[in-house]
Amino acid sequence: MEILYSEVFKEHKPLRYHPENPERLELAIEGLRNSGLWMNIREPPEAKVEKLLRVHSEKYVEMIRELSKTGFSFVDPDTYVSQATWKAALKAFGAAVDAARLALKKKDIYLALVRPPGHHAGKNGRAFKAPTLGFCIFNNSAGAALEIKDALGDAVVVDFDVHHGNGTQEIFWDDNEVVHIDIHEKAIYPGSGEIYDVGGKGAEGSKVNIPMPHYSKDDDYILAWREIVLPILEEIAPRVIVVSAGFDAFKDDGLATMELSEEFYQFAGASLSKFSLAVVLEGGYSVGLKRGLPAFIRGYISGKAHREGIYPGYEAVKVVEAAKEIYGKWWRIK
Repeated sequence: MEILYSEVFKEHKPLRYHPENPERLELAIEGLRNSGLWMNIREPPEAKVEKLLRVHSEKYVEMIRELSKTGFSFVDPDTYVSQATWKAALKAFGAAVDAARLALKKKDIYLALVRPPGHHAGKNGRAFKAPTLGFCIFNNSAGAALEIKDALGDAVVVDFDVHHGNGTQEIFWDDNEVVHIDIHEKAIYPGSGEIYDVGGKGAEGSKVNIPMPHYSKDDDYILAWREIVLPILEEIAPRVIVVSAGFDAFKDDGLATMELSEEFYQFAGASLSKFSLAVVLEGGYSVGLKRGLPAFIRGYISGKAHREGIYPGYEAVKVVEAAKEIYGKWWRIK
């Protein structure tokens, strides 16, 4: 295991309270330390602007650069830019790309412990008619996915943040060589990620959306993971997976209604232990970072999922059955 982290990430900060703040990283580090996982820390490189321009438009990148020069301002009602944002965002993008490079070289788990987050950021900023950028600046996971695609010809992104990764999905919407699997809470921000959103023309089936019912619990998520996520991964058999890792579906994390615990995150990590992972931090605002993040990594390292029989709710079963029917057209999941 290696962790790509820089103190620069804490310099992107609001003037007053905001859910996306430097304390998020302190909570994550505290959780990793308490679990004996704060180790092998690597200072990530700063991304070159040319790398950003493979993911985002020049107009959007220059807007962020110029706003950062002026000090503190809001890009939109919930996303801010401070004087250090440009440097922090370049480092975050560079960390994700570097995690992908390392994962390509040697099978292991490489955690890009970054902020600002990125999976809501599309090519031109806001994606799929989302009202805002949702705290995100540059799409770090998309940068990692392109690094892997360059090396292998294709890439896989798995996003389990409680919010749909609309930016990542928009960037790769028409690209059938990037499979994007996204499990998220239905009908919340950013308003995308419907079960019928399967990808653009020529890329149908490469975008897999699993919108889970409100108040879903571990067994609900484990059902969806076993029945849809893992069979698709088994079929693809990727060397490396980019994980857009948000921990805001943890019970009482603060920004959603989901009720996950360490059980799901440990199960998810263990289930991915045969793959090399480039893990990129997305959401998570309190207890999810302290408990969910270490559980995911512990699961990966142990390779042991401790959940046998599960008892999912009726609504979750309906979603999973509908997803299997839809995506069974392209994948062996029926």
